[in-house]
Amino acid sequence: MLGLMQHQPLLISNMLEHAERHHGDAEIVSRRVEGDIHRYTYRDLAARSRQLANALDVAGLEQGDRVATLAWNGYRHMELYFGVSGSGRVLHTINPRLHPEQIAWIVNHAEDKVLCFDTTFTPIIEAIHAKCPDVRQWVALCDADRLPKDTGIPNLVSYEAWIGAQPSTYVWPELDENTASSMCYTSGTTGNPKAALYSHRSTTLHAYGAALPDVMNLSASDAILPVVPMFHVNAWGVPYTAAITGAKVVFPGPALDGKSVYELIEAEGVTMAAGVPTVWQMLLGHVLPGGLRFSTLQRTVIGGSACPPAMIHTFEKQLGVQVLHAWGMTEMSPLGTLGRLKNKHASLSEEERFKILQKQGRTVYGVDMKIVDGNGDELPWDGKSYGDLLVRGPWIIAKYYKQEGNDPLVYDAQGRGWFPTGDVATIDADGFMQITDRSKDVIKSGGEWISSIDIENIAMAHPAVAMAASIGMPHPKWDERPIVVVTLRPGAEVSREELLKFYEGKLAKWQIPDDVVFVEGIPLGATGKMLKTRLREQLDGYKLPTA
Repeated sequence: MLGLMQHQPLLISNMLEHAERHHGDAEIVSRRVEGDIHRYTYRDLAARSRQLANALDVAGLEQGDRVATLAWNGYRHMELYFGVSGSGRVLHTINPRLHPEQIAWIVNHAEDKVLCFDTTFTPIIEAIHAKCPDVRQWVALCDADRLPKDTGIPNLVSYEAWIGAQPSTYVWPELDENTASSMCYTSGTTGNPKAALYSHRSTTLHAYGAALPDVMNLSASDAILPVVPMFHVNAWGVPYTAAITGAKVVFPGPALDGKSVYELIEAEGVTMAAGVPTVWQMLLGHVLPGGLRFSTLQRTVIGGSACPPAMIHTFEKQLGVQVLHAWGMTEMSPLGTLGRLKNKHASLSEEERFKILQKQGRTVYGVDMKIVDGNGDELPWDGKSYGDLLVRGPWIIAKYYKQEGNDPLVYDAQGRGWFPTGDVATIDADGFMQITDRSKDVIKSGGEWISSIDIENIAMAHPAVAMAASIGMPHPKWDERPIVVVTLRPGAEVSREELLKFYEGKLAKWQIPDDVVFVEGIPLGATGKMLKTRLREQLDGYKLPTA
């Protein structure tokens, strides 16, 4: 027997229509590339998204054709989120921090037909346009009078001229909810990047999940600052969740330094912000020395890489801002877990609660997870057993784009497919997951695993350390021994011996790194993650000190 309910497909255009109808006057504020502050509403967003959809029709794009972006967080980028996907095309957000050769490869692999870019990225377009023959239209996200001159870019038009001639009336097509909506390529630290191809259904369900009280807890009373880039897994889905909740959105544009972010938070009454640890380091570097405080900011979601406990402590104890530690992946749309306590934890001591919140958290409804050993057998949730982390759910990929013959999933006895995350983790009895390492970064010493994340977190807690990375180095007896590579804060000093002593009592003696290497900078990838492969290359020829 089937239920007797109305059938309405889960579509991105429905999110936009909801925002326009029920939250039409809610603000969307953007710091533009030009430097000024732009303001409009969800009602304006909807009208201009319809103009964009008409422009795509006039350009002859068919359903399923890809429209790429190289853009900062801003209102025009958000229009592309809804206008492209809502009209049945596929939004392809590209990370501008990648090398131009890699960007060209991605554009060609995706077969993008239109590429929209912020004018700050004009040099990238100048470098790649001749290598991207499938792109029919290049669109600079600017007013007509600010169109870059003498670039040699063919068929170049300003965004405002491109959509400005189109009507703001448009009937969104009623698509199958499994229709592709957007795509995002992995950062490609090894080999060519791979693309996750999201659907309208997966994106809508992810938006619902992110809004839940135990996740981002977003509502129409919030003002959200997504510092996480819109080219990085669709800004963790924040633009979509903002639309379904009617929250005010504040976009930082290209100004991601601590001073600019702080001033925007204060000026716009931001209540929730989301970003990676490296951005929050810059924010704290501006706030703390100046004795500044937040007047409206209540919580921040920190993900992308493990958040150092010292950062959580600073936000919560010194600044009164709740940290929501999150974990996910491009292949997961990206949300997988988020750290919020259960009712049973209310009676615990502050120290015990803090230990739990240092973990990556519990699964969002819609995501299931397990840890397995080398034979694929599931391990117990005891907070001690660690194994390879597998996930499954309706917003987690089944296959990569254009790799139809390669199945990335691992199948259990019931025939259910699980995605192998590449992370090594533990899960405790209450379902709190903690990443202990990437499988490729685990340090194995004398047959025992040592968590590089634990070593890094302790180093980061030292007041002199700005950033820390731990890697394993070859050892004749123990196979590998850990070292910690650090950069210091400006003007700060700490010796090798002092930092190694800082580990005493925090780790077992055999887990303490054998050496400290001081460097000017630790290489970061396009999404702000440490590139340990490149760090190992930099340390080529390094030898562990003899005992």
